[in-house]
Amino acid sequence: MLVLFFLSSGLFLGWSLGANDAANVFGTAVGSRMIRFATAALICSVFVVIGSVAGGAGAAGTLGQLGAIDAMGGAFMVAFAAAVTITVMTKLGLPVSTSQAVVGAIIGWNFFSGVLTDTAALSKIVATWIICPLLAGAFAALFYVLTQRLVRRLRPHLLWDDMATRWALIAVGAFGSYSLGANNIGNVMGVFVPVAPFSGLDLPFGLAFSGAQQLFLLGGLAIALGVYTYSRHVMGTVGGNLFKLTPQMALVVVLAQSVVLFLFASQELEHALLSVGLPAFPLVPVSSSQAVIGAVVGLGLLKGGHGIRYRVLVDIAAGWVTTPIIACLLAFVGLFVLQNVFSVQVNRPHAFELSPQVIERVDRLGMPVDGLAELAGGRYTTQLSLNRSLRGGTALDAKQRERVVRAAEVDRYLVDPERVAQDIKPGWFVPEQIAAVSSLTGREYRHGWQLLEELEALTPAWRLLPETPRNRLDNDRRQKQRRLILVALRTEPVEAPAPE
Repeated sequence: MLVLFFLSSGLFLGWSLGANDAANVFGTAVGSRMIRFATAALICSVFVVIGSVAGGAGAAGTLGQLGAIDAMGGAFMVAFAAAVTITVMTKLGLPVSTSQAVVGAIIGWNFFSGVLTDTAALSKIVATWIICPLLAGAFAALFYVLTQRLVRRLRPHLLWDDMATRWALIAVGAFGSYSLGANNIGNVMGVFVPVAPFSGLDLPFGLAFSGAQQLFLLGGLAIALGVYTYSRHVMGTVGGNLFKLTPQMALVVVLAQSVVLFLFASQELEHALLSVGLPAFPLVPVSSSQAVIGAVVGLGLLKGGHGIRYRVLVDIAAGWVTTPIIACLLAFVGLFVLQNVFSVQVNRPHAFELSPQVIERVDRLGMPVDGLAELAGGRYTTQLSLNRSLRGGTALDAKQRERVVRAAEVDRYLVDPERVAQDIKPGWFVPEQIAAVSSLTGREYRHGWQLLEELEALTPAWRLLPETPRNRLDNDRRQKQRRLILVALRTEPVEAPAPE
């Protein structure tokens, strides 16, 4: 029951996403009166659930890099803060970004827990907030020009044109709903994946239903509920208030938004591009609201920009700016209350030390070690506290300090044969990797990098390849394997040291 209570905030967030972002898939179609709301809600709900379960794993991983929330209480409050923010914005009729709310709430958890925010992951996510609407606008303009040329060439009867447009809206809306589920389920349940409470299930015909997929199914159902119960108002804003759309424009907007969401969610597309040495889109939960608004504005600009209601656009943009800030503040205050009033654990205790082994590791990585010796022997309880000491006592830049902090993190890793047999299985790991782990049975490590260094020395299958576009796919897979092995072999949390 306690697990379900903690998950309730994620389900609340899923409902909020359904009420806000999911409506964007069919908002233009309903707003232009080409499809009834009930039909749109049914199709959207079914395909959102399918997309969540079948394709949700890719984009969900990026949020884990931004902030690896390590306690159910913390995940609960992050999702709750984001959901409250989205609900308030939805009440105001603004199609805000669920992705921005979740990112803001995760950063709030990072601040509260003293965890450094991964600037590379944050930069990647923030860049998509800019690229996503621009890309959607460009796609919308391109698709509209192509559609107009096709219509002029075919010259269909008015009735046939109307019927074809309706069916096309349904088909594209179904595709958009699938893409929305695959991309945005990471926003709804991504924070719970590192602390997933469900075990994997073996299904008939050799199929498996992982704990993460079970989370995604619950989140998909919550999104569907939000679509049915509270999305009609936002559909009106998207479909009619910003720019008056014709049925063909509505079709183009949905198609452009769907393609953008698919590009940032599809692992299969990423693998296909990387396998032939082409750059791929990052798998990041992007905002369907930003995509659809970008597509609508793109069409408006194609028409000369005279019909765009810039006041509505400014209100929407203001919501995008304030959403992460509000979510961050709500999460920080909520975590304080949860921990200090209700005595709920919101993060794991951590410890950091600059031992001689850590300094040697830093030196091997090619970073300057001047000043680290003076800090040797010191112990710290948070990443931020160690980072402050490094900033005052060394000449390391921000990126180097991040790497030193991660190297200094103390944990306990034990190569337990029972856990190896239970968690290190073929399918996820190659035989050489499993043999290397088994050969270390009984060994214990104080830092995660010590275990990984020994595994790398035993077999090249644990080593990362040189960073090239062609190697990115293999390195992504090996990075996941390295994270899995650390999670599988980590034992009980270290005892928190006395404050420095």
